[in-house]
Amino acid sequence: MNRFFTVVGVIGWFVLSDVGASSSEPYLPTDDAQVLERLSLRRADPIARELEALRADLRRNPRNLETAVKLAARYIEQGRSEGDPRFLGQAQAALSLWWSEPTPPPAVLLLRATIRQNAHEFDLALADLDKALAVQPTNAQAWLTKASIFQVQAHYDDARRACLRLARLAASHVLLGCLSDIAGVTGQSAKSRAALQAVLSAPSLSGRERIWIATILAETAARAGAIRDAEQAFVEAFKVGIKDQYLLGAYADFLLDRRRYQDVVSLLRSETRADGLLLRLAMAEQALNLPALRNHTTELAARFAAARERGTTVHVREEARFALAVLGDSKRALSLARENWNVQREPADARLLLECALTARNRAAAQPVLDWMTHNRVEDVHLQRLARQFQEVAL
Repeated sequence: MNRFFTVVGVIGWFVLSDVGASSSEPYLPTDDAQVLERLSLRRADPIARELEALRADLRRNPRNLETAVKLAARYIEQGRSEGDPRFLGQAQAALSLWWSEPTPPPAVLLLRATIRQNAHEFDLALADLDKALAVQPTNAQAWLTKASIFQVQAHYDDARRACLRLARLAASHVLLGCLSDIAGVTGQSAKSRAALQAVLSAPSLSGRERIWIATILAETAARAGAIRDAEQAFVEAFKVGIKDQYLLGAYADFLLDRRRYQDVVSLLRSETRADGLLLRLAMAEQALNLPALRNHTTELAARFAAARERGTTVHVREEARFALAVLGDSKRALSLARENWNVQREPADARLLLECALTARNRAAAQPVLDWMTHNRVEDVHLQRLARQFQEVAL
């Protein structure tokens, strides 16, 4: 799960997270009595009614761009809340008339870029954003999305430049959130936390904005070793009351680091659609020696194998973490962690590669992360501890 999915929609009306329990590919049952899935939405649910109304409108007028965009956006938002990747497939289907066009309308370009982010097709997503900005250079959501992709790729100067374009296009707290997120990774943790804390005190934040700011603050504080501040920021995020897959994953990681395994189980026992959340649950079950671990290990192995068969590499980070922490396969874990680092370079990716390299006693594999830490003056107690271990252990 990556933060760039968290920021998409902070300004506008749709958001997305790195969700992914299963495929959005169609499946044809052979038995009419077969139960395929227990849907997360019931017909009486207001969201379900809204989605059905939009689908009906689009069936009546398939070329209604406004309806298609609104339906796709709502699917994406629901995917973020539920951790169900099929909503993303449905979002793409809603845009099918425009999806393959080289230059569809800007609203479609922004949604297509968002969905391509989820597939880690970063270059294609950036190309879509550039096309959208060529038509709408004042589209704040496009600039924020672009900044988040650059940050995930560790292109921090490009990310800052994209953030700065928000100065006259969005509320000041959006600009500060964008810049503070980068600052927290590049040697300015104290400055970042002070700015984020000031932003969080503003009563004008929307619910999604508050979750976004509070989660950045919580993770930045945790990396700095300010555990109480991190806990308080997570509390602020959960107070909003909006279900958020990225927030659940970030807090579960925080709890795992504190060895609060039972709290992880309580948090995630009903959140098993997304691979990342099921993985964190399995890690807690392993620490507690719970019988549910066996089934969850089998389920995760099957999901990752199926993803590989489909040629999907979205969840390489989770697969590497699974191989290392649950299966104890350090060789496989290191190979996957290196593959993941070639695509995305967030602190979590750096930590995973260092842990895998240390377990495999392979300093050469860790060197790219160590160089990244030095070049960007990264302040992270976990990464610094791992870096010291490379110095202390003869490899």
